[in-house]
Amino acid sequence: MSDMTRMFFLGRPGKRVTAMYQAVSEAQLAAIDAIRPGRTAADIDRKARRVLNLEGYGKAFVHSTGHGLGLEIHEGPRLGKQDKTRLEAGMVITIEPGAYLRGFGGVRIEDTVLVTNNGCEVLTPTTKELILL
Repeated sequence: MSDMTRMFFLGRPGKRVTAMYQAVSEAQLAAIDAIRPGRTAADIDRKARRVLNLEGYGKAFVHSTGHGLGLEIHEGPRLGKQDKTRLEAGMVITIEPGAYLRGFGGVRIEDTVLVTNNGCEVLTPTTKELILL
């Protein structure tokens, strides 16, 4: 299985959309940068949440940072606040932080990532830029 999310915007985004997108992008990159064998799923989740909290979107991040992939689209581990599963080389996970504001909209950026001996490899290497239509 594979899982990937990218954002498209029809027209010209305002400052609020741009700021939200930037915050989610930074959260995703922070989580990806933290991936390495031995880290727990909760460690990775904490890295993404820290960025979104600092940017003022902490309460708008209402799901886990990611999940395992394999024969099913959603498998363990769940990269959430409480998951103590240690990452191991060969695991395939998603990194998908998001922020959602009632009455406004949401942003999510998601990649499929392979845990390697030295960190990770992003298996869905398409642009993370906000695509304008």
